[in-house]
Amino acid sequence: MLRAASLRVTAPRLAVLTAVHHQPHADTDTIISRVRDTLGTVSQQAVYDVLRALTTAGLLRRIQPMGTVARYETRVGDNHHHLVCRSCGVIVDIDCAVGDAPCLTAPDDRGFVIDEAEVIYWGLCPDCSSSRSLS
Repeated sequence: MLRAASLRVTAPRLAVLTAVHHQPHADTDTIISRVRDTLGTVSQQAVYDVLRALTTAGLLRRIQPMGTVARYETRVGDNHHHLVCRSCGVIVDIDCAVGDAPCLTAPDDRGFVIDEAEVIYWGLCPDCSSSRSLS
């Protein structure tokens, strides 16, 4: 994947890709912790630099639902969306609402070439919803 994106294969890049692959929607602190578990000593700035490079290369997607920290995922290129729990903050993927990315067809694109639409559904996850109904 790295070579196909014209990036050098380095231990930090591999460690970051692996960390995000194993924990989709991980925040930066979680990724740094997992990378340090794998590599030992690595600077916070090095991980930030790798995240930026991998996102720019299209190997990672950065999402930041309103009121939350940035999170990263390896599911890229399919214009999927997210469900976010208002209570516990869990984030899960959800495919585009209808058919083949209909949300990319804006009623008025104002001259933009649209390549991505970000839709975030907010609510309560099953665990939080059932715990509220028990109280």
